[in-house]
Amino acid sequence: MNNDHGMERNVLQTANKVLMVDGMAVLFRAFYATSYTGYIRKTSAGLPTNAVYGFIQYLFDAIDTFKPTHVVCCWDMGSKTFRTEQYPEYKGNRGEPPEELIPQFDLVKEVVAEMGIPNIGLAGYEADDCIGTLATRLGVEPDVEVLILTGDHDMLQLVSETVKVVIMKKGKLNYAVYDPALLLEERQITPMQVIDMKGFMGDTSDNYPGVKGIGEKSALKLLLEYESIEGVLNNMEKLPKGIRSKIESDIDMLHLSRELATIRLDVPIACSLEECMWDLKIESATRKFEELEFGSLVKLLQA
Repeated sequence: MNNDHGMERNVLQTANKVLMVDGMAVLFRAFYATSYTGYIRKTSAGLPTNAVYGFIQYLFDAIDTFKPTHVVCCWDMGSKTFRTEQYPEYKGNRGEPPEELIPQFDLVKEVVAEMGIPNIGLAGYEADDCIGTLATRLGVEPDVEVLILTGDHDMLQLVSETVKVVIMKKGKLNYAVYDPALLLEERQITPMQVIDMKGFMGDTSDNYPGVKGIGEKSALKLLLEYESIEGVLNNMEKLPKGIRSKIESDIDMLHLSRELATIRLDVPIACSLEECMWDLKIESATRKFEELEFGSLVKLLQA
C-alpha cells in the first residue's frame, strides 16, 4: 500500500488533533531498524542510544506528517499485568530484550519529557490499555481527533469516527491510517470484531491459543456469518460438525482469549488536552540531544 493510501480521506480537519504514541512499539521498531547491520550507535561514554535516536526520528516524521496539536506517549510499566494474572503464559514466549536496549527504556522517557511530551503508564496495565482509555475519553470531546501511532494491529479495535489508528509500515513515512471504513474495506470486519477474531484464532505473538484448529479464515467466515462470538455460540447447531466440536472443546479458552485481547478503557489515569499540548521545549531538548551526541537532531531542532 502506498504511503498516502487513504491518508487525506482518513484524517479529519479538526481544531484539536492528538497524536498518541505507542512508546514501546515505536522504540522496539527503532532498535531493530537501526541495529540489523550489527552497528549500534553509542555515546563516547559507551551508552547505547540507537533506539532513542530512531524513536525521535519516527516521532518527528509522524509529527511532520500529521501535524498534531497535542502529543502524548504511553508506555508499558513492567511485564506483570492483570493479563499475566489471568493467564500466566501471556507473552511468556518473549525472550529478554536485547542487552543494548535495556538502558534505553528509561532514557527514552527522559528525552520525551525534556521535549515537553507527557509520559503515561501505570503498573499492572499495558500501554494499549492506557492508550485505549485516553483515546476513547478524548475522542468524545468536541472537535477532537485522536491518532494512535503504533505497529500493533490489536489497536484496530479502538478505531472509531474520531479515533484513527496509524499503523507504521515498512520504510520511512509509510503509514496506513485506519478509520472504520478502511478497516471494513481491507479486513471485512468492524472494530469490535477485531477482538472476536482474536478470541477464535488467538495470538501467537502474545502467546494465547484461542480455539485450537481455528485460524484466520475460519474465524472470519464465522464472524461474517454470525457477527460475534455470541452469535456463533447461539447458532452452534448450524455449524459444521468439525468446527462445532473444536469450539465446544475449547470454550473456556475462547472466552479467556477474547478477554486477553480486549483493550481496557477504564485505566485509572488522566491526561487533559491542556497537559499534552504540543509545544516543543527547544532549549531543554537541545541540551538533552547534545548530551546524547545527537548532532544531526540538534540541527533539526534549530531548523
